[in-house]
Amino acid sequence: MRGLDDLPPRVTVYEVGPRDGLQNETQTVSTEDKVRFINLLSAAGLPAIEVTSFVRPGAIPQLADAEEVLNRIERHDGVCYTALVPNMGGMERAANSHVGGIALFTAASETFSLENTNATIAETLERFRPVLTEARRTKTWIRAYISTSFGCPYESEVPPQAVVNVARDLANLGAHQIVISDTIGVATPAQVVSVVEAVSDEIETARLALHFHDTRGTALANVLAGLQLGVTTYDSSAGGLGGCPYAPGAAGNLATEDLVYMLYGLGIETGVQLAKLVEASAYLMRVTGREPPSRYFQAAAS
Repeated sequence: MRGLDDLPPRVTVYEVGPRDGLQNETQTVSTEDKVRFINLLSAAGLPAIEVTSFVRPGAIPQLADAEEVLNRIERHDGVCYTALVPNMGGMERAANSHVGGIALFTAASETFSLENTNATIAETLERFRPVLTEARRTKTWIRAYISTSFGCPYESEVPPQAVVNVARDLANLGAHQIVISDTIGVATPAQVVSVVEAVSDEIETARLALHFHDTRGTALANVLAGLQLGVTTYDSSAGGLGGCPYAPGAAGNLATEDLVYMLYGLGIETGVQLAKLVEASAYLMRVTGREPPSRYFQAAAS
């Protein structure tokens, strides 16, 4: 691993709050409030925002207004607005909403894949083919999540080679960015090194992103390990809200404020304005009535 004097000069903070942060909220958030939240995130200088998901509305009712949200947000130059797309039907809806990119998801654990999508990993990859064909035809940017890359709620340990195998398949299918995801928040820095190094043997590090949950308080330490390995894209959620509805105990994404503050302290550029980011999280706090778990937010608000 490289020392702290050899870190990337700039990092892309990929904001997943409007999708991953809200999909677990039991209280319905209005379309107007979602639009306002996303507009505040754009104003804070975030370069990429995962706005919503085009899953079947009955599956995640909180995101049933995907088209309306995408059609109403203020789009800032230089910001990539993306949406999660599970299948060809979702791809058609996304295309009509003028997304800047799409996100797909599969898993490194067969049991998680079956529980989450009612399909094996191979079957999910096969479902992606027509979606990716259409995305390439329309020159749409593609990112692909590999859930349970560091541990599974059903199978416990996940071998690094399982992550490598899925990453290789996704790269061969045409994904531009592959997101190695700690779905249930069990990763440690040593695991990050093991998995990222294994995947990097076959796929260039520039195509990788890391998605951490802070369930056990190790998310920032894991980011530091990723930085030392040369990874330059990290997912986070404003305020630290969110998780995975299919993974018990996985509440709490890495908070964007905490991530940006650490990167700033390391001298790494992000383009994100912390004060405006806090404004976005404060707005969401008023809407949901929940105190964001972000430590930076709590310190700034005290």
